[in-house]
Amino acid sequence: MRTSSVNDAGLFSTNAPKAPLAELLRPKQLSDLVGQNHLLGTGKPLRLAFESGKPHSMILWGPPGTGKTTLARLMSTEFNCEFIALSAVLSGIKDIRSAIEQAQSALQQTDRHTILFVDEVHRFNKSQQDAFLPYVEQGLITFIGATTENPSFEINNALLSRSQVYILTALSEQELSQLFERAQNFMLINLQFSDEARNLMIEFADGDARRLLNLLEQIYTAAKTESITQISKDIVLNALSRNSRNFDKGGDEFYDQISALHKSVRGSSPDAALYWLCRMLDGGADALYIGRRLVRMAIEDIGLADPRALHLTLDACETYERLGSPEGELALAQATLYLACAPKSNAAYLAYKKARSLVAQDKSRRVPMHLRNAPTKLMKDIGYGKTYLYAHDCPEAYAAGENYFPDEMSEVSFYQPTAYGLEQKIQEKLSHLRNLDKQAKRKL
Repeated sequence: MRTSSVNDAGLFSTNAPKAPLAELLRPKQLSDLVGQNHLLGTGKPLRLAFESGKPHSMILWGPPGTGKTTLARLMSTEFNCEFIALSAVLSGIKDIRSAIEQAQSALQQTDRHTILFVDEVHRFNKSQQDAFLPYVEQGLITFIGATTENPSFEINNALLSRSQVYILTALSEQELSQLFERAQNFMLINLQFSDEARNLMIEFADGDARRLLNLLEQIYTAAKTESITQISKDIVLNALSRNSRNFDKGGDEFYDQISALHKSVRGSSPDAALYWLCRMLDGGADALYIGRRLVRMAIEDIGLADPRALHLTLDACETYERLGSPEGELALAQATLYLACAPKSNAAYLAYKKARSLVAQDKSRRVPMHLRNAPTKLMKDIGYGKTYLYAHDCPEAYAAGENYFPDEMSEVSFYQPTAYGLEQKIQEKLSHLRNLDKQAKRKL
C-alpha cells in the first residue's frame, strides 16, 4: 500500500539514504495509495473526509501494512496541520502531556491546528485514553488512533463516541502486485523475478504492504550477496521464512480463526475445520490451546449426542503432549475431523446455562429431609433419609414418582435432549421414565 513516485537513483545507490524501502516509498499524495478503495474511492467515506476541508477525529482499524500511519500523515498535509505521532507501546501520560503542550504552542505561535496520531492506541489503558478527551472536545487536537484490534473491545466508549471508525482491509493480491511493480521500477530494475518467485513473494506478504516491501529489500540484499540477478522460487524460499504469516497470537486474527474453526466444526464441515486448524498451526498458534478449544467444542456442540467425542479429544491432547510437533498435530487433526462429523447437540450446554441462571436468581433452598444422608442414629431419629426410595430396589431400578427437587419448588426441565445420535435414545428413555412418574402419581 505504501508507494510513491520517488525519482532518485534508487535505495541502494552510493548516495542513497539509509531509510527502509517502505519509508522511501511512503505515498506523498492520496492518489499514490494502493488499496482501500472502499474508503478512498469517489464518494467513499475517507475520500469525502479529505475533501471536506475540515479534519475530524477517527479510529483507523485494520491489519498491519494497510496504510493507517500513511493516511494520518496525508491528512495532516492535506489540511496543513501540525503532525505529532505517538506510539502507545513506548509512550505514557508524560508524553501525552508533552504532545498537548506542543499542540497549544503551535496554535498560539503559528495558528496551526494539530493532528495527534497514536499508533497501537489499544495499548493505552483507560486513564491514558481518557487523557485525550478534554482536548478533543475543546478542538485543540484532532485525534487519529490506529489499531489492529477491535475498537469495540479496546477503545474507551467515551473516546470511541467522539471518533469515526474506518475499517481498513488487507491488500488483495492484485493490489500487492501493483505495489510490487512500483517497487521494482524504483530500485529493483536489475533483478528479474520468475512468475513463481513473484507470486510467492506476494503470498508471503499476506496482505501487508510493508511486509512486501521489507521482503523485497531482503531479497535484494540476498541477491547482492550472491551476485545474482535472476530470482527464482528457490531463491525466495531460501532467503525468507514462512513464519512471516499474518497471525497475531493475541489479536483479532487469532480469535477470528479460532472462531472459524469452531463454526466449521459446529456446522459439520470437516474439510473447512481441517483448513482452519492447519491455518492456525501454520501461523504459530499454541497447539494445546487449540486442543483445549476442541475439548470445549466436544462438550458444547456435541455433548451427549456422542460422548465419545470428549474422550477422543482429550486423548488427542494427551497424545500431542507426548509426541509434540509435528507428529502430535495429526492427533488434533483426527479429533477435529471426528468432531466435525459427529452428531451435534448443545442440549447439555443449554441445560447447564438454564440451571446456573435459575440458581443465581433463586433463593437458597434446603435439601429435603428424605434426600439427606443419615450416618448417625440422631439423624435417623429426626427424620433424615426417611421415606427415601432406593432406586435399585424398585422395578426397572427407577423410583417412580420420587421428587429430587427442594420442597415447595416445582420441578424444572433444564435438559431437552435432541433427536440426534445417542440423545435420541436418551430422549426415549426419559420419556418412558416420565410416563412411569405419571402412573405413580395417579396411584397416589
